[in-house]
Amino acid sequence: MMYYLFLLGFFAIFSTTISKNPVLPLFSQAIGANDAVIGLVAAVSPLAGILFSFPVGVLSDYMGRRRLLIASGVVFLSAPLLYLFIADPLWLIPVRFFHGTATAILGPVISAVIAERFPETKGAMLGQYSSATLVGRTIAPLIGGIIISYFVFYPGLMPYRMVYMVAALAAVPVFIMTLMYHENRQAPPDLLPLSRFRSSFVTFFSHAGLRATALVDMATYFSFGAFETFLPLFLASRGIDPYLTGIIFAVQVLIIAGTKPFFGNLADRFDKRVQIAAGLIILGSSVALIPFTAGFSTILFVSAAFGLGMSLSTVATSAYVADIAQKGQMGASMGALSSTMDIGQSAGPLVTGIIITSVGYTMGFFASFLLAIAVTAAFAISVRNRA
Repeated sequence: MMYYLFLLGFFAIFSTTISKNPVLPLFSQAIGANDAVIGLVAAVSPLAGILFSFPVGVLSDYMGRRRLLIASGVVFLSAPLLYLFIADPLWLIPVRFFHGTATAILGPVISAVIAERFPETKGAMLGQYSSATLVGRTIAPLIGGIIISYFVFYPGLMPYRMVYMVAALAAVPVFIMTLMYHENRQAPPDLLPLSRFRSSFVTFFSHAGLRATALVDMATYFSFGAFETFLPLFLASRGIDPYLTGIIFAVQVLIIAGTKPFFGNLADRFDKRVQIAAGLIILGSSVALIPFTAGFSTILFVSAAFGLGMSLSTVATSAYVADIAQKGQMGASMGALSSTMDIGQSAGPLVTGIIITSVGYTMGFFASFLLAIAVTAAFAISVRNRA
């Protein structure tokens, strides 16, 4: 089952990542999009996660995981083909939103599947699955860049359309594997009542531990969004070459992918609450140190520490939510966690950008540290007495 999930996650994230990095801004510009439209197009995909992850989780608890997995497989396969017919940049907005629903469905459903199928080792399994997706996320931009460079002398939009053809091909095994998934669950007798969404929402956010853990993921991805958006600009202002910036990010991804299985095992053996709090403090402190770095080696160390903190915290939050979620609410809980994560990742660049514009990089990055400390304190208070 885990090898099946690893392959499914690898191909799914490879397909979605190669569809946006680095091709999306280049393709948008080639068909006439200005900077404002390019920014809007980039923001639309996370919006799908914010809106749909929680409802999808509730639906998967009621209808079963298989139907939702098949729905995500259909989106993974069909969405890349839609880019081939786009000539007006405004059409990228609905297409990106539609494409974003694929990961909005897949993420919480797979997390719920792992937590249910591997109750004793869910931390380790969630970490290994995350590492498999990170391999796809790392390879995709490299292959996308190679394809664009290879077809650069072909006329018109051919280089970009070839990338989307590869994205569609990578989605074929995703669709096939979603059809192969089986579960022992009878079809529900009727449609899901709307009251189920409300009760699941109230159940999650009225639970102090679940609510606090969701805030941790929001703060984590707030910092991550600020880090990945403004670190390249900060390094450019310090005169660091772009290829060195690429190395910094590549090393960080490798560290996260390499350490998540280990930290997942750690979460299964020790107190997840301590691991979550420690990870959030480490990554928040790392972001705050960025303005005080003096050169490439120093920023590489800070970036590596950020990756360790993020790996330490995020693998434990999903496992902890699985521990304390009510029976029959696993999908809803994972969906709510995913939605708050997307809120943090969307808010991070926006809020940090406003602060940097107003008072500079030091306070901009320091905002992530302050948020991390405040959320860590709130988390510790909320879960201090829970078994």
